[in-house]
Amino acid sequence: MIWIFTIAISVLLVAYANGANDNFKGVATLFGSGTTDYRKVLTWATLTTFSGSVAAFFFATRLVKTFTGNGLVPDALISNPAFLAAVALGAGLTVLLASRFGIPISTTYGLTGALAGAGLAAIGSELGFGALGKNFVMPLIASPFVAIALTAILYLFMHKARRLFGVTRQTCLCIGKKVIPVPGLELEGGKVLAVSELKIPEIMIGNEASCEARAVEAYEGKILGISAQSVLDFLHFLSAGAVSFARGLNDTPKIVALLVAVGAGFPRPIVGEVTSPLQWPIILVALAMALGGILGARKVAETVSHKITYMNHGQGFTANLVTAILVIFASRLGMSVSTTHVSCGALFGLGLVNGKARWNVIGSILGAWVLTLPVAAMLSAASFFVFSKMGV
Repeated sequence: MIWIFTIAISVLLVAYANGANDNFKGVATLFGSGTTDYRKVLTWATLTTFSGSVAAFFFATRLVKTFTGNGLVPDALISNPAFLAAVALGAGLTVLLASRFGIPISTTYGLTGALAGAGLAAIGSELGFGALGKNFVMPLIASPFVAIALTAILYLFMHKARRLFGVTRQTCLCIGKKVIPVPGLELEGGKVLAVSELKIPEIMIGNEASCEARAVEAYEGKILGISAQSVLDFLHFLSAGAVSFARGLNDTPKIVALLVAVGAGFPRPIVGEVTSPLQWPIILVALAMALGGILGARKVAETVSHKITYMNHGQGFTANLVTAILVIFASRLGMSVSTTHVSCGALFGLGLVNGKARWNVIGSILGAWVLTLPVAAMLSAASFFVFSKMGV
C-alpha cells in the first residue's frame, strides 16, 4: 500500500502547487483593474475554480486520457507506481518553486515536462516523441499566440462599441472605499503621486500626506438605462468567474489522471470515453487546489495583476472573455492548452494594444516558460531513479 500513499501525496502536492500558482490567474484582471480588493477576488476565484473542478468529472474526461501518458509511453509504464509518483513529484516541485518567486508558469507544462523526463529515464528513445509534439507541445505553444491575437481584435471591437453607445471614461482617485473623479489626472500604471501633491483637500485622511492612493478609470454613461460602470463590473465578475471555472475544468482532469492511471485504490466506472475515478479523487484534488490558492497565491497574484501591464475595467473584461472561451473550448476537445499561457497571452495582447506592456516582466515570464519543461523533466527523471531504487 505504500505506493498508493506515495502517489496520492505526490498528486495532492501537484494540486496544491497548481492552486498556489494558477488560482489567481482567472481573476487577476479584477484585482489589477481595481474593480475589487484581494480578499473578495480570492474568494470568487476559489469558489468558481472549485465548481469547475467538480464539473470536470462530467465534461472534461478526454483530458484524463491525454494526461495518463497514453501514446507517450507504453501502457505497462503508465501503471508503474514509480513512474506516476515521479511525474507528480517533478511537476509539483517545479510549480511550487515558481510560486515561491511569484512567477506564473503552467502546471500543464510542468506535467508535460515531467511525463517526458520520467519517460526518458524509464524507456529512453522509446518515448513517443510524435505524441509529445502533437498532443502536448504544439497546443501549448500555439495557445498564447491565439490569445494575443483574439484579445487585440476583441478589444478594438469593444472600444468602438463603447463609443457607439456614448460611454466615456473618466479618471478617478481611490482612497480606501472613497472614489473621487479627478479630471485631467494622468495615469501611469494605475499609480499617482502622494495625495498632498494633488492638492485636493476633501480626500486628505488625517495628517498623513503620503496615504496610499491609486488612480483608476471609470465609465460614464448608460446602457439600456443602466449605469455603464455597473454593467461592466457585473460582466467583469462573470467573465473572471468563467475563466476560473474553465481553469478548474481544464486543470483538474490533468492532475486526477495520475490517480486514474494506477487506480490508487479507487473504483473506476466508465464515464464518457475514458475510465474515470469516482467523485472523491476529484474533490480531494479540488480541495488541495483551493488550499494552495488561499495560502500561496499572493506573489503570483501581484505579478499577473499589476506587473505585466496596466489595465482598466473594460480591458480586463476583454482579456477574461477571450481566456474563458479558449480554455473551455480546448477542454471540451481534450486539447492540452494551458490556462496560464492563455490568460497571460491575453494580458500580453492588452499590453500591445494599450501600449503599456512591461516587457522586462513579460520577458522574465517567457524565460520561465522555456525553463519549465527541462526543469520538470530533470526533477521527474531524478525522482524516477530514486523511486526505482527504493522499490516503491
